Amino acid sequence: MVEPLIRKIIHLDMDAFYASVEQRDQPELRGRPVAVGGARERGVVAAASYEARQYGVRSAMPSATALRKCPELVFVSPRFAVYKEVSRQIRAIFAEYTPLVEPVSLDEAYLDVTHNLKQLASATQVAQEIRTRIFAQTQLTASAGISYNKFLAKLASDYRKPNGQFVIRPEQGVAFVEGLAVGQFHGVGPVTAAKMNQLGIFTGADLRRQSIEFLQQQFGKAGHYYHAIAQAQDSRPVVADRPRKSVGSETTFAQDLTLFPELLAGLRPALEEVWEYCQRTGVLGRTVTLKAKFSDFKQITRSRSSVGPIPSRAELERIGRELVESLFPLAKGVRLLGLSLSNLTSVQQAAGQQLTLNF
Repeated sequence: MVEPLIRKIIHLDMDAFYASVEQRDQPELRGRPVAVGGARERGVVAAASYEARQYGVRSAMPSATALRKCPELVFVSPRFAVYKEVSRQIRAIFAEYTPLVEPVSLDEAYLDVTHNLKQLASATQVAQEIRTRIFAQTQLTASAGISYNKFLAKLASDYRKPNGQFVIRPEQGVAFVEGLAVGQFHGVGPVTAAKMNQLGIFTGADLRRQSIEFLQQQFGKAGHYYHAIAQAQDSRPVVADRPRKSVGSETTFAQDLTLFPELLAGLRPALEEVWEYCQRTGVLGRTVTLKAKFSDFKQITRSRSSVGPIPSRAELERIGRELVESLFPLAKGVRLLGLSLSNLTSVQQAAGQQLTLNF
C-alpha cells in the first residue's frame, strides 16, 4: 500500500512590510514608531511598524486614535509603486525554488516545496535560504511557517515574528492546534471567536470536541472548515497560475469603521492588491464587487459592471468609491471591506475586442 504524500508547505510573510520599506528607505525612521497612512483628522493607519505596535497601534485604526496611543507616532504617506516593486523582487526569489507559489497579497505567499528546484534537504532549509536571500536583496526581513498544510503553515509563520521561522511537523499538528485560543486561528475573526466563547469553545481542544453537525448548525458552511482545522486538517493545495473567474482582496479592521473617509482608506489596500494582480498577470475585469461585513456579522455586496474591461486603476478606484458611497447612510459599523473584479479577460483579448468594435 502506497502511503499518501505528505506535503511540505511554507508560508512566507514579510514583517510589517509597508512600514519596514519606509524605515529602510528613510534611515531617520529606524527604531521609531511609524504608521503608513494619513495623519489628517479622519485619516486611517494602513500599516504600523513593530515599534508602533508596542503602543497598540494597528492597521485600519483611525489616525487620531493611533496618535492618542502613541504621541510620538510618525506618519508616512504610502508608496504603493515601491511596495509592488519589492514584492516582484521577492516573488522572483520564490520562483527559483518552486513553481508552486500562491501569492496571498503583496507581502505574503504560500510555497509548496515538496519537491524543490534546488534539491535542498528540507523545507526548513529552503525557508531559511529564501529568507536570507530576501534580506540580502531587499534589506527587509521575512518570517516563515513550515508545515504539512496551509492552515498550519500560516499559524507557524506568526509564531516567531518578526524575522523568524517555526516548524509544525505532522506528529505535532493536533497538539499544537489544541493548545491555541480559537481567536488565533486564521479564518476565525473576533465576532466568531466571541460566539465560540459563548458556546464554551475557547481553545482548539474545545473545538475538536464538537461534532461537525453542531458546528454547521451554529456557523453554517464555515462549520465544516472549523471542524477540519480543529483536527489540524487542511486539504487545500498550493495552486499557482490557475485560471481565475475573479480576483479579490479584503481587510478585517481592528475597530469598526463608520466614517466615509475611513472606509475609503480601509478599502485602499484591497484595491491596490487587485490592480497589482491585473498588472502582473495582464488581466482586466468588467465587474467590480464591494463586500461589506457589519459589526453584527451580517454581510452585503454591491456590484457594478462596465460595458468593457476596466482600463485603469483610476477607473477601478472611481467605481470602488461609488460603491462605498452606496453603503451610506450606515446603520452599523463596518468590520470588513473587500473588493473583487470578475468577468475577467486578458489585455490582448480586450484589445482585440476593442479593435472589433471600432470597425
